[in-house]
Amino acid sequence: MNTNSRSEAYAAAGVDITAGYKAVELMKKHIRRTDREGVISDLGGFGGLFELNLTGMTQPVLVSGTDGVGTKLKLAFLLDKHDTVGIDCVAMCVNDIICCGAQPLFFLDYIACGKNVPERIEQIVKGVCDGCAEANAALIGGETAEMPGFYPENEYDLAGYSTGIVDKGKVIDNTTMQEGDVLLALPSSGVHSNGFSLVRKIFDIENRDITSPVPELGGQSLGETLLTPTRIYVKPVLNVIRNCTVRGISHITGGGFYENIPRMIPDGLSAEIERAQVRVLPIFDLIQKTGKVSERDMFNTFNMGVGMAMVVKAGDEGEALRILGDHGVEAYVLGRIRRGEEKIHIVY
Repeated sequence: MNTNSRSEAYAAAGVDITAGYKAVELMKKHIRRTDREGVISDLGGFGGLFELNLTGMTQPVLVSGTDGVGTKLKLAFLLDKHDTVGIDCVAMCVNDIICCGAQPLFFLDYIACGKNVPERIEQIVKGVCDGCAEANAALIGGETAEMPGFYPENEYDLAGYSTGIVDKGKVIDNTTMQEGDVLLALPSSGVHSNGFSLVRKIFDIENRDITSPVPELGGQSLGETLLTPTRIYVKPVLNVIRNCTVRGISHITGGGFYENIPRMIPDGLSAEIERAQVRVLPIFDLIQKTGKVSERDMFNTFNMGVGMAMVVKAGDEGEALRILGDHGVEAYVLGRIRRGEEKIHIVY
């Protein structure tokens, strides 16, 4: 740890340089778990270095995504639990880039805080590393910015960036999608990382007990349920892509079904979804009941228990479901691709 660099003037302004050094030392053991082929730089440089192995690729394409955790962080502050939001940060990035068939390679994080508490930063980065390990992406760099006066002392923001790679000829871009293809639902773990401004308003999170068991949630507390990290779909989805004909993938984030599913549907086709097939998680029923939210608004805001949707060629759905099941993802048929101008149609 660097013990020579210390500024009395900077410390008087509220920035503790030595706390930053300590946080880096604490997080190193977690970052080592994310090492993979291609990493050629150590933590602490001015840039993260990654060497590409292009063996077997004819036209490699880099795919990048960036996102944050949003106001779900308010739950972490209230519960003083910081070791899972990093998973959310990774998931929101890598789940996006696998929609075109890309394998995530590396990840970088950015933490901005009011006060650098090294042990808290370590817990945040531990979560990031858990997510990176799940996605087989290396954490090759990041930044922790202590910004007193900009953020409250016990609050922070968390964002990330990931880059992946796919051969151009294998990019999933919906151009081969056709009538009769099968739409699969990959279950979510909960609310994931979208819609929390509405969730916090409905439950008045800051002014109620969120630690007591809730019968409608199977005895889990509201806080525990809402803080459940976003599911990472990288390994199961890439395995399906390798073994089945996949014609479209959609990550269900903000905007729910009505915004995200149409993004993978070409003009002239429509995703016909049987409402009765949707396995809605109890948390969404509680949100709808408590907030008196219309069903359309629920499907237009939340994932409703479907974290990712995938279109496969008719006849491949059985194998796709088997592969997903082998990865612990209890996927199911959500609907079919039909002719139509309305890109999504939910049948009641």
